[in-house]
Amino acid sequence: MFSPSSAPAGFPGTAGSRIAAVAGVRPERVVSNEELGGGLGVAAEWIERRVGVRERRFAGPEETVTAMAAGAAAKALSTAGLTPADIDLLVLATCSMPSPMPSGAASVAALIGAPHLAAFDVNAACAGFCYALGVADGLIRSGTSRRALVIGAERMTDWVDPDDVDTATVFADGAGAAVVVASEHRGIHPVEWGGDGDKAGLIAIPDRHGSVGMQGQAVYRWVTTELAAVAAAACARAGIAPADLRGFVTHQANLRMIERLAKSLGATNAVVARDIVETGNTSAASVPLALARLIDHGQVRPGDPVLLMGFGAGLSYAAQVIACP
Repeated sequence: MFSPSSAPAGFPGTAGSRIAAVAGVRPERVVSNEELGGGLGVAAEWIERRVGVRERRFAGPEETVTAMAAGAAAKALSTAGLTPADIDLLVLATCSMPSPMPSGAASVAALIGAPHLAAFDVNAACAGFCYALGVADGLIRSGTSRRALVIGAERMTDWVDPDDVDTATVFADGAGAAVVVASEHRGIHPVEWGGDGDKAGLIAIPDRHGSVGMQGQAVYRWVTTELAAVAAAACARAGIAPADLRGFVTHQANLRMIERLAKSLGATNAVVARDIVETGNTSAASVPLALARLIDHGQVRPGDPVLLMGFGAGLSYAAQVIACP
């Protein structure tokens, strides 16, 4: 129970923050292109050629947004050698909660056994994790927080029309979490973020009982013509050239889009995350899931400079260079 006399005085500001660990949770059910395409009347090869997905994960009844988020958080904490008691902030990036209240973050805090944490949601859709990471970095550097959980978790299948070829072939479910801690040196460089609200309707759920609609070609043009400059600006804010990157982890929206962005940026020495092939588009969960896969497979090493970039509905974008945990 909170009491004013027991409230902490706060922490001194720090030079920076860093990601201490990252982990992901994918639902049990694997859905192949053959299974999905059969119901939609399209060939498995057509799906892969169009969006780059071979299979994806669909959540079961018990695999809720908050349950998956809590599972990813527990894995990340274990990897970092910390417990929920060591954390003072939880930020959940999601756009697929079944209800606007209570916040998903409050429920996740309770599920991990830390119900008194400062906890709140961020809804920037597919850019959400990078937005949340920027917020956590700022709060730690200001001295407001010392150790934070930043989570992206989605059940996009709850909001997709299963008969819509444009969305049903790409969206999927999952969660990824990062433990962010204070550091003497910047392991999370300044975020480059923004959006284009004039185009907000290109990806939208028109009402609370509706399903997501997407003008895919217009979104593709926006990403491939405008966002390489955002990635370059994030590199500049970190003081490195794109060729210095060792990892390139963008929102997993479309494989052709991802590869075109990497080429346009000139990330010639970076391993490009292609988690979409086996996981699909998990919105705010896609960046931490893709980063965790690169780390688990040994494709990036501790200290490597890695660009993270999310983009999507809003239209919102956020990018920052991190030091790989």
